[in-house]
Amino acid sequence: MSTPGPLPTAQDVEAAAAMLAAVLEPTPLQRSARLSDATGLEVWLKREDLQPVRSYKVRGASALIGSLDTETRARGVTCASAGNHAQGVALACAQAGVRARVHLPRTTPRQKRERIAVLGGSLVDVVIVGDTYDDAAAASAAWARESGATPVPAFDDPRTITGQGTVASEVAAQAEAAGLDLATLVVPVGGGGLVAGSLTWLAERRPHVTVVGAEPAGAASMAAALAAGSPADLESMDGFVDGAAVRRVGDWTHAVVDRHRPRLVAVPEGAVCVEMLALYQSDGIIAEPAGALASAALAQLTTEERPTDGRAVVVILSGGNNDVSRYAEVVERALVHEGLKHYFLVEFPQEPGALRRFLDEVLGPDDDITLFEYVKRNNRETGPALVGVELQDAADHAPLLARMAASPLRVEPVPPESPLFRFVQ
Repeated sequence: MSTPGPLPTAQDVEAAAAMLAAVLEPTPLQRSARLSDATGLEVWLKREDLQPVRSYKVRGASALIGSLDTETRARGVTCASAGNHAQGVALACAQAGVRARVHLPRTTPRQKRERIAVLGGSLVDVVIVGDTYDDAAAASAAWARESGATPVPAFDDPRTITGQGTVASEVAAQAEAAGLDLATLVVPVGGGGLVAGSLTWLAERRPHVTVVGAEPAGAASMAAALAAGSPADLESMDGFVDGAAVRRVGDWTHAVVDRHRPRLVAVPEGAVCVEMLALYQSDGIIAEPAGALASAALAQLTTEERPTDGRAVVVILSGGNNDVSRYAEVVERALVHEGLKHYFLVEFPQEPGALRRFLDEVLGPDDDITLFEYVKRNNRETGPALVGVELQDAADHAPLLARMAASPLRVEPVPPESPLFRFVQ
């Protein structure tokens, strides 16, 4: 599908930056000693998690709302969101004095609902509708038609794109002020607003900078759109990286990305979890999954994208709205990704000492059982159990499998792609 008008330009991004300067402070550009040491590169973090709403989304919302004329502002705005975008719209409306109706699905966590209400104050009405984002989007579109309110898309609008693009222009200015030669910018990709805005400005103003887009492996919708020649719905999607898990990218964002064709990398969700834990434990940074997406992609950079001459690689840490209750799943996914956590169906004979022999003869001295649950009793002689084993070292996996093969027990590994695996995560 073609866009309804000309694509945004670097000048449009700069106009948005001038507008945002009155309402938003620049976020820090900080060197990451951990990532620099691990990669041998000069790695810097653009800390968009330190925005007032803990996400870069406020840039696009503020740029769009700030561009409205007096008459349009009087009719208010509306949006649908399950998190960061709604918070950005709420703050932008509070700063601009514009009324908003924000539609959220029932699945939106209570703390996010409350945060949206606090940011927007009396100017923002929060409406809970439906069980999915699509339900909320339909309600928002209906309200726009009924009331004349202006929709504020999370990514698929040229004004949103130019607002998100101010991240790139800000990075370039900060890098220059710090005496850095910017070589590569790694950008998380969901619906495509941030990468489209970054490409728009950099292509005209810093064409020597390489842009790499990092998508969740389970929701690589931009790569699918480029392959298909137009935005298309993903048949299946892993929603874990919720800030970047988009089933279909926008027409505007696809058109910009299609013009510039950056390299896109698919980052496994497990690698994202490993990086989230490293950011928290080593750097003291709370990142949401989408926030850790770009830094998790560093391992996939090509030789050309990995300058070893002191030039800088900047990764955008796009958001920090992570629910603390999710860390159990984050740890689980990280252990599985690193080869430290494995699951097996073990058929035990129904006789005394069977479990003891499994512990003594099959498990290694440092292996730990983290889950043991009988699935059912097949007959009087045997009963299968689902067993989770955590290793101290990924290299211990092969010897464990060898001992299992030599054991009289019938053991079946449960791979991560198995439907059964969803019951243990």
